[in-house]
Amino acid sequence: MMYSSRRKPVLYFKEERRFLSAKCTVYKLFGLCMVLLLVSLFWLQLSCSGDVYGDRYPVQQPPPPPCLRADSPASPVDDPSWGPHKLALIVPFRERFDELLVFVPFMHTFLNKKKIRHKIVVINQVDHYRFNRASLINVGYLESGNDTDYLAMHDVDLLPLNDALDYGFPEEGPFHVASPELHPLYHYKTYVGGILLLTKKHYHLCNGMSNRFWGWGREDDEFYRRLRKAELQLFRPSGITTGYKTFLHIHDSAWRKRDQKRVASQKQEQFKVDPEGGLTNLRYQVESRQELTISGAPCTVINTKLECDQDQTPWCVLA
Repeated sequence: MMYSSRRKPVLYFKEERRFLSAKCTVYKLFGLCMVLLLVSLFWLQLSCSGDVYGDRYPVQQPPPPPCLRADSPASPVDDPSWGPHKLALIVPFRERFDELLVFVPFMHTFLNKKKIRHKIVVINQVDHYRFNRASLINVGYLESGNDTDYLAMHDVDLLPLNDALDYGFPEEGPFHVASPELHPLYHYKTYVGGILLLTKKHYHLCNGMSNRFWGWGREDDEFYRRLRKAELQLFRPSGITTGYKTFLHIHDSAWRKRDQKRVASQKQEQFKVDPEGGLTNLRYQVESRQELTISGAPCTVINTKLECDQDQTPWCVLA
């Protein structure tokens, strides 16, 4: 049985509009305002309780962050009794704060429920070059600290909806959580994007990811070749029956366009293997580091300026 690969959440609600007659009296206007106020309060109550989300989340409903209760106790940040391993959840990021407000509290709650020790590290690109997801993940690996021993390369717009998904320590080899059989959009066999778990030892063995991929896409495909070259066995989930409904993809492509332009020699270079680049030739500066709490969920935001050698990768800027 095939599932639809285009299942997306409803992002807008229809609103009924009523127009007033030109002959309405002051009393009628006052009465209508009171009705609208009561309807607004009722709508706000439904939003906070989660009822307005209907069947958008068929497996597990992520909590809408604007309506979290102020008196709700914060869930544990780190409980050593959960095991010896700790996950660094690396989020390559730029400007998508609406998605981050949903992602951080959702993932913190999800991982705590599974008793996964973790910290969420958001690598925020603040330079003027094109977005470079791979380089930001390399920065996350280097800046995540010695208190973590494995990492998740995690897109900010992808939320796991099935509690059976495994975020535990991938001791035997890299574990691709968002496998092609489950990801709502990408289904080719060599796909390793979205959510990928690796031990820090294995990530170092691959020399991280290539820094040559400015703009959106292709860095995951190059990393797949690195996994093969390092002779690491790739694992994917089994026994998951929710198909393409396993994740919620919250990116609105109509509102936020991806940078898919290919300029200069980038069209040819994007399909080549980068045999030497990675952690060894990464150049960046940490502008600042901030500890934030979003709806009771902690995260670290590392504002980062990447550096670009325009002789090597002139496509890091758009002419």
